[in-house]
Amino acid sequence: MDILNIAAYRFVAIDDLAQLRVTFKARCEALKLKGTVLIAAEGINLFLAGAAANIEAFVETLRADARFAALQVKRSWSAEQPFARLLVKLKREIVSMRRPEIHPGAAPAPRLAPQELKRWLDQRREITLLDTRNQFEIELGSFENALSLGLRSFSDFPRASSALAEDLKERPIVTYCTGGIRCEKAAPWLISQGFREVYQLDGGILDYFEHCGGAHFDGACFVFDQRVALDASLRETGLAPACAEPPRPA
Repeated sequence: MDILNIAAYRFVAIDDLAQLRVTFKARCEALKLKGTVLIAAEGINLFLAGAAANIEAFVETLRADARFAALQVKRSWSAEQPFARLLVKLKREIVSMRRPEIHPGAAPAPRLAPQELKRWLDQRREITLLDTRNQFEIELGSFENALSLGLRSFSDFPRASSALAEDLKERPIVTYCTGGIRCEKAAPWLISQGFREVYQLDGGILDYFEHCGGAHFDGACFVFDQRVALDASLRETGLAPACAEPPRPA
């Protein structure tokens, strides 16, 4: 397992988009990294893989910039490079929901630590788990008894969430996704629509696996690279999605 894989994002105001793209692309190329880096005015979102020392050198480069000093990085290992090439792209959003009124960097929803969610589930606390991922991801694995919205794309979330039962507005809801980025927008959106107690699972399924293993989770977690899915030990499973949806950062 010689290849270190990282996933990270941060919602923070960025105004030097073009220059940042040039800087990141040059640094990744120099370190022989592959994967995807998305840059938008609202922040950055990245999936990269390469030699461990080179990955850590890139993380140091990121954290040297005050805007990314608090960047949280999820790490996992693979025997082979899971990305075919390097892409560093400018985007309108680092995760597309098409609701510009939602500003996760300025007004985030409350975060729930993985260990706290496990404790709630162990106690059988009355909460609603809401899976904000696409349906083809959910078919590989999900938390027990979680609600889903049958999404084909996360940009459908605002429309699809309008079908949630009205009485859920008075109950605790915990949103979750792969690494947390989609819930950064989904949870504030629900709050804006009158849901009174909404949390986002901090770090998503991948952080839950790291800290809590597979407790209360059935199956594997889809990831956006050639590994397809990771089990609760963050190891490649060899599974394939039921739907032939092309992997893409979302």
